[in-house]
Amino acid sequence: MSQEVRALEPKALWNKFADLNAVPRPSKKEERVIKFMTDFGAKLGLETIVDEVGNVIIKKPATPGMEDRVTIVMQSHLDMVHQKNADTDFDFDTQGIQMVVEGDWVKAKGTTLGADNGLGVATIMAILESTDIPHPAIEALFTIDEETGMTGAMGLKGGLLEGKILLNLDTEEDDEIGVGCAGGIDVTATRTYQEEETPEFKIGFEIKVKGLQGGHSGMQIHEGLGNANKIMNRLLFDGFENFGLRISEIDGGSLRNAIPRESRAVVAIDAIHEAAFLNDMETLANTIKTEFKTMEPDLDIVMSKTETPEKIMDLGVQEGLTRAIYAALNGVYRMSADIPELVETSNNIARVIVKDGHIKIGCLTRSSVESSKLDLANMLRATFELTGCEVEFSGDYPGWTPNMDSAILKVLDKLYQKLNGEKAHIAACHAGLECGILGQNYPDMDMISFGPNIKGAHSPDERAQISSAQKYWTFVLEILKEIPKK
Repeated sequence: MSQEVRALEPKALWNKFADLNAVPRPSKKEERVIKFMTDFGAKLGLETIVDEVGNVIIKKPATPGMEDRVTIVMQSHLDMVHQKNADTDFDFDTQGIQMVVEGDWVKAKGTTLGADNGLGVATIMAILESTDIPHPAIEALFTIDEETGMTGAMGLKGGLLEGKILLNLDTEEDDEIGVGCAGGIDVTATRTYQEEETPEFKIGFEIKVKGLQGGHSGMQIHEGLGNANKIMNRLLFDGFENFGLRISEIDGGSLRNAIPRESRAVVAIDAIHEAAFLNDMETLANTIKTEFKTMEPDLDIVMSKTETPEKIMDLGVQEGLTRAIYAALNGVYRMSADIPELVETSNNIARVIVKDGHIKIGCLTRSSVESSKLDLANMLRATFELTGCEVEFSGDYPGWTPNMDSAILKVLDKLYQKLNGEKAHIAACHAGLECGILGQNYPDMDMISFGPNIKGAHSPDERAQISSAQKYWTFVLEILKEIPKK
């Protein structure tokens, strides 16, 4: 399968991507990919540094005739989001990504592809290895843990880099030049509860919400995609209101930066209500499917009888939990008043776990305006505290404020129009790029972000467009030629 990918053009890019995708690289477990990158730099005979948090820096001198150009930093992150379909047998800790070519797209077999941000990493690797691509002096910066905390960017100290221009290769639309991004904060609600013995007259059911697309909780939050945790809560709320449904356990969602695709709950109801309960749930499930039929045609809600659970939640805690999740905002909170069609502030209810007397609800709140981010985070905190939860804020990172007077922006804007016969879309994005964080220790660095078309990032539907990668590769090579003189 990787041989099919290796045959694609440009071969330099796709071969490096195939090499990279053979290395397991989950966030916070980057030891193998760090060694892979340091071995790569050493094999090329280039100065290679690993900083104290695990970021890898590889420095390559300018090619002949380019010595008078400004030193640039080319930056991408090493880690990838690990998501797979429930019926896919795959171990991200030990296996390389299994890629397939489908028409104009490269995909993976039932898992995320790692094009976010593997294509950026592969681009830089191909340029570092090249002997015939003109370029100024390059400091290649490969950060770690971008997807689950941006701790690599946060831990990068000032003074390690000399470059004055940073090319971030982590944008997912090939007609877009990124000049700003949202910041984010994790909101986590927890509490304990007393479990009760399940009465003898109750029977057990398992409820599954599955078949949702999932996706990037920033870039796709405005698309109206289904959130498995909110859909599940709607079912549980209705079941309690009408039939006294009692919750034993819930396991919904996965990563904070991924829109939840699946949720599973084990519940108990009075045996006498079985027929009416199933009829009501079927009616509600069909109603929900109708609501989502355009965006989520594969949504499936499955009810199946199971062994009666031995324990159920305390009644008062259950009521508070279902009401809090119902009330908690999921989706867009506010659109930008300054940049057309840009989501300013949003929240993703990413994870809901209820089991063995413990509740944990994980959210990722994003905003390009710090005060609005805190406002929404406090709204969520108040909602969950009203039901007795303790709420913690963590992983706070800043946004990247657009600089419309950027010198490198002017270079890319003019060059894109020359190459493609139309203007690029210059925009900020509702995702967390590392530029805002890197700018804290490198405030004078001129930053820009761009990349090839990648769809469905953070989901098993992730795919990279082959023709777009060719367009993007040409753009990269021309940018390197046009870097300003010192």
